[in-house]
Amino acid sequence: MLARARSGDEAAFLGLWRSLQPPLLRYLRVLGCDDPDDVASETWLQVVRDLHRFDGDDGDFRRWVFTVGRHRAIDAARARLRRRVSPVADGLDSLPDGQTVEDQVLDGMSVRKAIAMLAGLSQDQAEAVALRVIAGLDTLAVASILGKSPGAVRVALHRGLRALAADPRVQALASGTAADPGLGGPALGPGLLALGEVGRSER
Repeated sequence: MLARARSGDEAAFLGLWRSLQPPLLRYLRVLGCDDPDDVASETWLQVVRDLHRFDGDDGDFRRWVFTVGRHRAIDAARARLRRRVSPVADGLDSLPDGQTVEDQVLDGMSVRKAIAMLAGLSQDQAEAVALRVIAGLDTLAVASILGKSPGAVRVALHRGLRALAADPRVQALASGTAADPGLGGPALGPGLLALGEVGRSER
């Protein structure tokens, strides 16, 4: 699909957009963008403009899109500061399923609960978890985007996941009281159950 998109196949490019736009928007919301849709649009405009110069595989393309998105979000934040507008954090629509504890840490979580839990992390931890879980990038890709060493990213991920594991709501899952009262949504998912067990076993 990527090769066809680079050759000008509009349907192939639309397929790439459909697969990456939802996680891109979620990531931009984690960053606190006032208008994530606008920043995402700016991101895709740059991607379209520079696609002919891109060289890499599907994984490289995914990393590139999120790198561009992060840069555009930083530009938007600087412009916002120049206008002296107070930042307004937005939330997450949903989070994808995964196959490991890291990938599943937010699986099945309601939107508002996900926002509340991520808000309890430091900026470095929240962004590392967002790129790893929401964007589905590996540690090396996350390190490249954040300009940090893989070791530093692993530390941020570990601390962030440990902090989430210590959350009473996650511990409630491990003890079998996984209801999500007041939010009108389903109980939290099995990924958080696993994380709750990990958090307790590592104490």
